[in-house]
Amino acid sequence: MYDFLLTAEEKAVRDEAKRFVREEVSSAFLRQMDRDEVVYPREFVERLAAHNLRGIRFPEKWGGRGLNWVADVAATEEIGCLGMALGCAFVMPSIVGEALDKFGTDEQKEKYLKPYLEGKLVAAEALTEPRG
Repeated sequence: MYDFLLTAEEKAVRDEAKRFVREEVSSAFLRQMDRDEVVYPREFVERLAAHNLRGIRFPEKWGGRGLNWVADVAATEEIGCLGMALGCAFVMPSIVGEALDKFGTDEQKEKYLKPYLEGKLVAAEALTEPRG
Protein backbone atom coordinates (compact mmCIF):
# COMPACT_ATOMS: atom_id res chain seq x y z
CA MET A 1 0.00 0.00 0.00
CA TYR A 2 1.36 3.42 -0.93
CA ASP A 3 2.65 5.44 2.02
CA PHE A 4 0.91 8.62 0.93
CA LEU A 5 -2.45 6.89 1.35
CA LEU A 6 -1.83 5.98 4.99
CA THR A 7 -2.09 8.02 8.16
CA ALA A 8 0.77 7.86 10.65
CA GLU A 9 -1.23 5.39 12.76
CA GLU A 10 -1.95 3.14 9.76
CA LYS A 11 1.74 3.20 8.78
CA ALA A 12 2.69 2.24 12.33
CA VAL A 13 0.40 -0.80 12.25
CA ARG A 14 1.74 -1.80 8.83
CA ASP A 15 5.29 -1.49 10.12
CA GLU A 16 4.44 -3.57 13.20
CA ALA A 17 3.09 -6.32 10.95
CA LYS A 18 6.19 -6.12 8.76
CA ARG A 19 8.42 -6.41 11.84
CA PHE A 20 6.33 -9.35 13.08
CA VAL A 21 6.85 -11.18 9.77
CA ARG A 22 10.62 -10.64 9.91
CA GLU A 23 11.19 -11.32 13.59
CA GLU A 24 8.48 -13.72 14.76
CA VAL A 25 8.01 -16.19 11.90
CA SER A 26 10.91 -18.52 11.22
CA SER A 27 11.77 -20.00 7.85
CA ALA A 28 11.67 -23.42 9.54
CA PHE A 29 8.03 -22.82 10.49
CA LEU A 30 7.20 -21.79 6.92
CA ARG A 31 8.82 -24.98 5.61
CA GLN A 32 6.74 -27.01 8.08
CA MET A 33 3.64 -25.26 6.75
CA ASP A 34 4.67 -26.08 3.17
CA ARG A 35 5.09 -29.75 4.08
CA ASP A 36 1.64 -29.82 5.75
CA GLU A 37 3.23 -30.64 9.10
CA VAL A 38 1.21 -27.95 10.86
CA VAL A 39 -2.50 -28.71 11.18
CA TYR A 40 -3.44 -25.39 12.78
CA PRO A 41 -0.89 -22.61 13.33
CA ARG A 42 -1.83 -22.05 16.99
CA GLU A 43 1.57 -20.62 17.98
CA PHE A 44 1.39 -18.16 15.08
CA VAL A 45 -2.08 -17.03 16.15
CA GLU A 46 -0.99 -16.74 19.79
CA ARG A 47 2.04 -14.64 18.78
CA LEU A 48 -0.21 -12.39 16.68
CA ALA A 49 -2.41 -11.89 19.74
CA ALA A 50 0.61 -11.24 21.99
CA HIS A 51 1.62 -8.47 19.58
CA ASN A 52 -1.96 -7.14 19.49
CA LEU A 53 -2.24 -7.83 15.77
CA ARG A 54 -5.52 -9.74 15.93
CA GLY A 55 -8.68 -7.74 15.59
CA ILE A 56 -6.98 -4.50 14.60
CA ARG A 57 -10.28 -2.82 13.76
CA PHE A 58 -12.39 -4.29 16.56
CA PRO A 59 -13.29 -2.22 19.63
CA GLU A 60 -10.68 -2.06 22.38
CA LYS A 61 -13.35 -3.21 24.83
CA TRP A 62 -13.22 -6.66 23.21
CA GLY A 63 -9.45 -6.86 22.79
CA GLY A 64 -9.05 -5.08 19.47
CA ARG A 65 -7.33 -1.79 18.72
CA GLY A 66 -10.32 0.19 17.52
CA LEU A 67 -8.63 1.15 14.25
CA ASN A 68 -10.11 1.26 10.75
CA TRP A 69 -10.25 -1.09 7.78
CA VAL A 70 -7.30 0.64 6.10
CA ALA A 71 -5.03 -0.18 9.05
CA ASP A 72 -6.28 -3.76 8.99
CA VAL A 73 -5.65 -4.10 5.25
CA ALA A 74 -2.18 -2.53 5.52
CA ALA A 75 -1.27 -5.19 8.11
CA THR A 76 -2.92 -7.91 6.03
CA GLU A 77 -0.72 -7.05 3.05
CA GLU A 78 2.38 -7.59 5.17
CA ILE A 79 1.17 -10.83 6.77
CA GLY A 80 -0.02 -12.07 3.36
CA CYS A 81 3.56 -12.44 2.16
CA LEU A 82 3.75 -15.51 4.45
CA GLY A 83 1.38 -17.42 2.19
CA MET A 84 -2.27 -18.26 1.90
CA ALA A 85 -2.66 -20.42 5.03
CA LEU A 86 -1.13 -17.88 7.42
CA GLY A 87 -2.83 -15.02 5.61
CA CYS A 88 -6.17 -16.76 6.13
CA ALA A 89 -5.37 -17.38 9.79
CA PHE A 90 -4.66 -13.67 10.12
CA VAL A 91 -7.91 -12.49 8.51
CA MET A 92 -10.26 -14.95 10.24
CA PRO A 93 -11.22 -12.34 12.86
CA SER A 94 -12.54 -10.22 9.99
CA ILE A 95 -14.82 -13.07 8.99
CA VAL A 96 -15.87 -14.79 12.21
CA GLY A 97 -15.33 -11.83 14.50
CA GLU A 98 -17.34 -9.51 12.26
CA ALA A 99 -20.56 -11.44 12.85
CA LEU A 100 -19.97 -11.46 16.60
CA ASP A 101 -19.06 -7.77 16.69
CA LYS A 102 -22.01 -6.60 14.60
CA PHE A 103 -24.74 -8.96 15.74
CA GLY A 104 -23.63 -10.51 19.03
CA THR A 105 -24.77 -9.51 22.48
CA ASP A 106 -22.27 -8.12 24.97
CA GLU A 107 -22.41 -11.48 26.73
CA GLN A 108 -21.51 -13.31 23.49
CA LYS A 109 -18.72 -10.85 22.77
CA GLU A 110 -17.28 -11.35 26.24
CA LYS A 111 -17.55 -15.13 25.97
CA TYR A 112 -16.39 -15.59 22.36
CA LEU A 113 -15.01 -12.47 20.66
CA LYS A 114 -12.65 -11.30 23.39
CA PRO A 115 -10.89 -14.67 23.92
CA TYR A 116 -10.87 -15.18 20.14
CA LEU A 117 -8.99 -11.92 19.60
CA GLU A 118 -6.68 -12.82 22.49
CA GLY A 119 -5.72 -16.03 20.66
CA LYS A 120 -7.25 -18.21 23.38
CA LEU A 121 -10.20 -19.48 21.35
CA VAL A 122 -10.28 -21.04 17.90
CA ALA A 123 -13.17 -20.34 15.54
CA ALA A 124 -14.10 -21.45 12.06
CA GLU A 125 -16.46 -20.40 9.32
CA ALA A 126 -19.07 -22.64 7.76
CA LEU A 127 -21.52 -21.61 5.10
CA THR A 128 -23.73 -22.91 2.39
CA GLU A 129 -24.53 -21.35 -0.93
CA PRO A 130 -27.41 -22.03 -3.28
CA ARG A 131 -26.57 -24.03 -6.35
CA GLY A 132 -28.25 -23.42 -9.64
